This record gives sequence, structure tokens and C-alpha cells, in this order.
Amino acid sequence: MEDLRDLYQEVILDHNKNPRNFHKMDRATKVLDSQNPLCGDHYTLFLLLEDDVIKDISFEGSGCAISKASASLMSSILKGKSRKEAEELFQLFHQVVTGEIDPVEHLEELGKLAAFAGVSEFPARVKCAILAWHTMHEALNEETDSFSTE
Repeated sequence: MEDLRDLYQEVILDHNKNPRNFHKMDRATKVLDSQNPLCGDHYTLFLLLEDDVIKDISFEGSGCAISKASASLMSSILKGKSRKEAEELFQLFHQVVTGEIDPVEHLEELGKLAAFAGVSEFPARVKCAILAWHTMHEALNEETDSFSTE
């Protein structure tokens, strides 16, 4: 678990300071706003979905280090994934950050996402980590244009 804590700090700091895919995408096929009113996180997610594959994904907005790092890592990992693969990663990530499963048993599937396992120790931060993921899930499955953790 100590290695996961070190990875957590490294990944969160890196993706917060240098977020990947942090820009508006003009050619998006799905655009969804999201917010976490309790801590002020607010993002817009842009998805380019073609033939059930995430061809491109980006986001813009502002929030805490955990929410921005989570959105950044998510956007990097999901490019090129099918809708089904994205949903499977959503479920796995959700189970990790809520403490439902042991991340050590799923390190190969999680990759750098395992860094967020420590969030489960801080229930107030779970919504920060999962905000972008829930937004992606909603964008893939619903016809709504906004999502809130409340």
C-alpha cells in the first residue's frame, strides 16, 4: 500500500499541474457539464464518439487537484477505447475509490488508476475523484447536458 501512496502523490501532482487533454473540443459529438457543489468542482467534458469508440476526449473547467487529476488521467486512458471498455473501467474505478475492492488485486487492469485507491480513505474526496468518470458515464448513456454529484 505504501507504493500506492507514493504513486498517488506522483500521479495527482503531475496530472493536476500538467493536465492532459485540457481544452475545448469543437468537433465533439457529446458535451456534458458537471459539477460538485460541495467543493466547487466544475467541468465540461467533450467526447468524440464514432462507431461506439471514443476517438477523442477532452475537458475544461476548474476544481481541486484530485478532480482535475482524475479527469486528466481518465481522458488519457479512454482515448481509443470502446464504449464497453470505458464502462468497464468506470465500474472498476468506482469500486476502487469507494473501497469496494482491493486495488492490489486489480493492478494490471488499473494501471495508473490504482493511484486513486487512497481516496477511499477520505469519503469526502470520493466525489472529487469520480466526478469526471460519472460525467463520462452519463455522456455515453444519457441524453442529458449536465451532471451533478448532488
